[in-house]
Amino acid sequence: MKNFSNYTDFDTKENLHFESKAVHGALGTEPLTGAVSMPIFQAATFRHPELGESTGFAYSRLENPTRQELERTMAILEGGIKGFAFSSGQAANMAVFSLLNPGEHVILSDDIYGGTFRIIGDVFGKYGIEHTYVDMSDLDEVKAAIRPNTKMFFIETPTNPMMKVADIHAVSEIAKSVNALTVVDNTFLTPYFQKPLTLGADIVTHSSTKYLGGHNDTISGIVVVKDNEEIAEQIHIHMKSHGSQLAPLDSWLVLRGIKTLAVRMDRHNANAMKVAEWLRTQPKVKKVYYVGFADHKDYEVTRKQTTGFGGMISFTVDSFETVKKILKGVDMIMFAESLGGTETLITYPTTQTHEDTPADIKEKLGITDCFLRMSVGIENVEDIIADLDRAMNG
Repeated sequence: MKNFSNYTDFDTKENLHFESKAVHGALGTEPLTGAVSMPIFQAATFRHPELGESTGFAYSRLENPTRQELERTMAILEGGIKGFAFSSGQAANMAVFSLLNPGEHVILSDDIYGGTFRIIGDVFGKYGIEHTYVDMSDLDEVKAAIRPNTKMFFIETPTNPMMKVADIHAVSEIAKSVNALTVVDNTFLTPYFQKPLTLGADIVTHSSTKYLGGHNDTISGIVVVKDNEEIAEQIHIHMKSHGSQLAPLDSWLVLRGIKTLAVRMDRHNANAMKVAEWLRTQPKVKKVYYVGFADHKDYEVTRKQTTGFGGMISFTVDSFETVKKILKGVDMIMFAESLGGTETLITYPTTQTHEDTPADIKEKLGITDCFLRMSVGIENVEDIIADLDRAMNG
């Protein structure tokens, strides 16, 4: 692990457990000064020793020591060969979908983040990329959607916001049988609870704005490539050509967040279970969507491929009036978009996170006027429940 000479040699820390890898990262410390926290290299350009020689850094759009540490750390945590840090989760997904050529076809989870609908329909659709949305938890439906030109399967699991679970290994095997890539959005569970690359996926994406950063203070995205150098190079070319790389300060914020990822995810997980169980006891709550319930239809798949359930809950209440009452009445809990931070947030998907999802699809999925999504934070769970109780029933 010790390196007091260069930025090239880093340790993948195969002998360490996840929690230790998350704390110590790739280089872990700044190799020349020994700084325990990787510094924020707020530099646009880097000086060369002489013609034909380089420190390994030339221009921050190409490489930056702070961003490089984040990218290497994420590759280590997800089990891939190369990581890339983007200016947002949307930018990360743009890079992944750019792997497709005009005339090719991608199959996506039907219940997916609204911004992904916008990317596929409004952006890539006009460039000749074909797409089909399916319930990825139904393998027969997945197989039925395959076309001769299918080149990518894009899985969100658990899905946002209906909490459907796809069998990553099974879908990856289907993809391999037709020579297609499998991409998994791992935002909700992070590599602490779920490692898609070890289950057969080719690429992992994250909105690292969420649990990886963990503090609602930066916008960022991550892509990790499993073992294909050619794909990694294509992602790299996309980043340096589009200029969608993550800035040094934001890279440092995500790195700092990752150091506490394990302990935060454990608390999110424990709190969410208690909040979900409490919601089920409430007369005004008609249905709770939470992958940690033993009667969730995909519970066995979840147990097979994850080590935790995460901190996300969705639920339907009895009326739109109750929705308005809750959103106006919460105090410690914040009515705000996003998820995965230390604070508990509640949001209204139909007009916020899934505003761009077509109305007929929202209706089919169950994203109604009475539907709410909650990101359970790391506060004392009794305070979370008390605030919900007062807002809903007070």
